[in-house]
Amino acid sequence: MNILIHGGNVVNEGEIFKGAVLIEDGQIAHIEKGTAAPRGIYDKEVDATGCFVLPGVIDEHVHFREPGLTAKADMESESRAAAFGGVTTFFDMPNTVPQTTQLEALEQKFQLARQKSHVNYSFFLGATAGNVALFQQVDRHRIPGFKLFMGASTGNMLVDRTEALQAIFAEAARLHMPVMTHCEDSHIISRNMAACKATYGDDPAVIYHPAIRSEEACVSSTACAVALAKEYGTQLHVSHLSTAAELQFFGCDEHITAEAVVAHLLFTDADYESLGTRIKCNPAVKTAVDRAALRTALTDGRIYTVATDHAPHLLADKQGGCAKAASGMPMLQFSLPAMLELVDEGVLSLPQLVTLMAHHPATLFGVRKRGFLREGYQADVVVVQPNSQWQVTKECIQSKCGWSPLEGHTFAWRIRHTFCNGQHIYNDGVFDDSSRGEEVAFR
Repeated sequence: MNILIHGGNVVNEGEIFKGAVLIEDGQIAHIEKGTAAPRGIYDKEVDATGCFVLPGVIDEHVHFREPGLTAKADMESESRAAAFGGVTTFFDMPNTVPQTTQLEALEQKFQLARQKSHVNYSFFLGATAGNVALFQQVDRHRIPGFKLFMGASTGNMLVDRTEALQAIFAEAARLHMPVMTHCEDSHIISRNMAACKATYGDDPAVIYHPAIRSEEACVSSTACAVALAKEYGTQLHVSHLSTAAELQFFGCDEHITAEAVVAHLLFTDADYESLGTRIKCNPAVKTAVDRAALRTALTDGRIYTVATDHAPHLLADKQGGCAKAASGMPMLQFSLPAMLELVDEGVLSLPQLVTLMAHHPATLFGVRKRGFLREGYQADVVVVQPNSQWQVTKECIQSKCGWSPLEGHTFAWRIRHTFCNGQHIYNDGVFDDSSRGEEVAFR
């Protein structure tokens, strides 16, 4: 099918220009600069007048809960939410049931995604103290890298012994594969939790969550990961930075990068009063000073990518406080409108947003022919419209868990169209349920 997207403002590789994008057989065939639409006969024309045409978002950090936790979410529901939100590619985390720490479990996820995912997909292999020997057996063209949990929220996937960490960093470096880390010091967290329970009871209120999963816990673990990466020459990507203090480690070494997630860019600890455990996540949402520092780092090179850590739970699982309520929130469907809102606030520019949410994830993980609007690349494209207000309601939420911490919020930017491999999977409120994404290729 030939599709022409014309009349819009194309945002790509640092530029904004009036132009048209021609899609043929699932790929970008031509990008025409200027106001005149290319002449020709097309199967479909999309008038993007007054809109911006962007590369589809690559969300490198999601938890789609399948297999094993599908009461909360599954690949069909969450990939549909992705399409509604302009996200055309996701990389899923390994803490499912079974955990993605063996090759059989990894292959099971690929099989499920081929059957169910509406957008493009891949999966991290989880690193454990006992599976380093498997690293060399993985096809490095099929996965983005290895996910390492250096925090206490992932059961027996926690790796905090020095010898095991050294083996993981060394082997990943030998294979030239990235290690993506969750950095929180489990011993510090345990100490803080014990002290908090001694003062406030067995399930302290959620306002104490950032004191338990503290700045000290984050900085200690991040410092350890960075030191190991430097020692072994490993490509390190630290996920979901939440503190100003951690930013000291980034911006100087291209092999050591950091991710910010939308929750830490939107919320502060003052929001616990109104939103409670809906914004309980690991690492914890922290202070306004931390949020301001993370926002500044979006534009000075210290933050390299922006993702969601999309982690749906049933609202029943979010009841309680620091000890009992589940950590994580669904953010995928609304991540792009939320970041566009920060553009309106002057936090970053529109080209910088595209770099952080599409170009850099593609570059960091060596994604083949995605993440940019380039001739010959897969046609993963999103069309967004400014000055088009709409409100987040329960009825518009696509994630299976059925709620969002952004319910009631009014956005000024609207997702009008999402194309994935040239398929027009979301058309101004109309979704193509028959659409299927593709397995992402790397390196």
